[in-house]
Amino acid sequence: MVSQTTNAPESDKDVILPDPQTNAQPEPYLKHFKDKEISKFVDPCAHATKASLDCMNKHDYDRDKCLDYFQAYRDCKKAWMDQRKADRKAGKEVD
Repeated sequence: MVSQTTNAPESDKDVILPDPQTNAQPEPYLKHFKDKEISKFVDPCAHATKASLDCMNKHDYDRDKCLDYFQAYRDCKKAWMDQRKADRKAGKEVD
């Protein structure tokens, strides 16, 4: 039998979490649409989502220990939606 090695941590406890505030700003959402078909599944806050889920895994789903990560996700999502609204109001096209 061939053994496979991966670069994944041995357990969820080994995951190093980023500072929650580094995820509070979304990536430029227009970059996700560049040369792609527009999709409702594009999420510039995916990095904040991943960080909050990693936090939950690391702390055995103790929600109280991950509140900063949840707030960073909400801040990111709000900034993203505000930017999209402003762009639509200004008549910017998604190209």
